[in-house]
Amino acid sequence: MSLLHLSFYSAFTLSSLGLAFHRTHLISALLCLESMMLSMYVALTMWPIHTQTSSHTILPILMLTFSACEAGTGLALLVASTRTHGSDHLHNFNLLQC
Repeated sequence: MSLLHLSFYSAFTLSSLGLAFHRTHLISALLCLESMMLSMYVALTMWPIHTQTSSHTILPILMLTFSACEAGTGLALLVASTRTHGSDHLHNFNLLQC
């Protein structure tokens, strides 16, 4: 396993562990999701270079677009939840109430 693969795997693993264990604030969960998407984006852009293929795929650009949409939606939910609940603590949210 090369150093490049190890860095991508460790970045994705650390961000998923951060999402699993540090779920106190919504903004920290959103940052962990963004770091997961960023590590996947870098891995997808380096994949054709690593396999030495001449075809350029559109998949990294689509993933970056969906990541930007996810970030915008997450920030909108953060603002809405802060206005209604007063903070962004995840333990204040109840999925059974509107």
